[in-house]
Amino acid sequence: MSNVRDFGAAGNGQTDDTEAIQHALADGGGQIEFPRGDYRITKPIVIDLAKLGRTSINGSGGTAKVIMAGKGPAFFIAGSHEKTADPKGFKPEIWQRERMPLLSDIEITGEHPEADGIRLEGVMQPTLAGVLIRKVRNGVHVTRRSRNVLISHCHIYQNSGIGVFLDHCNLHQTIITGSHISYCRLGGIRVQGGEIRNFQVTGNDIEYNNNAAFGVPDADGEPTAEIYIDVEEGTVREGTICSNTLQATYSPNGANIRFIGSGTKGNHRAGMWTIAGNLIGSQATNIHLTSALGFAISGNYIYSGHERNIVIEGSRSIAIGANTLGHNPDYGDKELSTGIRFVDCEDCTVTGLIIQDALAGQNTVNGAVANKKDGLIELIRCRRMNLTGCQILEGTPNGLVLESCQDTVISGCTILDRRSPKLMEAAIAWRDSKPAIDVTGNLIHGCRIGTGSQGNLIGVANRTGVRVSENLLD
Repeated sequence: MSNVRDFGAAGNGQTDDTEAIQHALADGGGQIEFPRGDYRITKPIVIDLAKLGRTSINGSGGTAKVIMAGKGPAFFIAGSHEKTADPKGFKPEIWQRERMPLLSDIEITGEHPEADGIRLEGVMQPTLAGVLIRKVRNGVHVTRRSRNVLISHCHIYQNSGIGVFLDHCNLHQTIITGSHISYCRLGGIRVQGGEIRNFQVTGNDIEYNNNAAFGVPDADGEPTAEIYIDVEEGTVREGTICSNTLQATYSPNGANIRFIGSGTKGNHRAGMWTIAGNLIGSQATNIHLTSALGFAISGNYIYSGHERNIVIEGSRSIAIGANTLGHNPDYGDKELSTGIRFVDCEDCTVTGLIIQDALAGQNTVNGAVANKKDGLIELIRCRRMNLTGCQILEGTPNGLVLESCQDTVISGCTILDRRSPKLMEAAIAWRDSKPAIDVTGNLIHGCRIGTGSQGNLIGVANRTGVRVSENLLD
């Protein structure tokens, strides 16, 4: 083990220790220790694994802090692996010199507006454990190509950019687990372009990643999210978002989870994902999917969506299972409305869902936006949709709204307003889009349907292409 103090580092927070630390990496034994202290640097510490060989850096159980007072990452870990994780694709020198660089038990703090925490490029099995990164721009920045990235038990906090930024990279087999990622202005975890596969986000607390804590002028409306995946210039598939707490303060255009998978029809760029067992709440939209394919969303508690709980646009093969959509009871009477909106979607199911609107029928929390929804669940120009066994309660202004849908089945659902006086206009409202679209193959069957101020079924009677049978009406 090589001690950076033995190579001239002062660790007093004032002396520039850049050259001393780089010297320790070049001439030390590969296992580099930072004793307790504050190590000021002005240039990135470059860990070129092809030259240095197997390397680990430890901050003496978290007692050491590195202060980045210049541009760029405090630590730049660079490898030369250019193939997949298939064992047949490795050059012998990758395993001999470059595998599993480890950075652990250390704090990184920024003192420059363009300082970053850690950059990874071309690395096999980089492992970050017990690292605190704060007051930088981007906490962890992954570029170009890496494989088998592991970020575990880290604190990535109060950064002006993104907590974990996967930036147009080719990245497979990545796990982010057991970490706090909070108060990063442009997102907690963000994927921008690239090719991402096998991406697991599990057991984290990811919160308040927007402009609210920074107050940058005219920036509140910049789209952000706790988990933000934008692959208009790439593909992201094969992932899980499980057992996390994903919460926020409201921001216009904000979401807790957002996927933007824009692509030509039939070539969706975001898909094959599971979102399960999370607590998700308090943003403009809790879950927002655009041009997505093959998502399973189940077992979540989703609450306090200022505009909607879930918005899904231009997507197909989305299964929304047994989730509960409701409120935070700590708000008491000052509740937020809820809702799900599908637009131009195909081949989707909603099963075993419990969704309840605010008892007030509107957003009453201070600073909340005006209620924009037409119903608790809205299906707009959708095809081959199936809603089964759902509890749709206290809808405002309607329980379920369908507009120009085809081959859609509503069965075994309960749609009621138990408030007194009732605020629901109708349990089910069917509308035509403009210009009108011929509708066929729709069925409303075996449901418990309550009556609102304008009736129970609006726009359904005698409509061609909609069959109503064996429902229990008030």
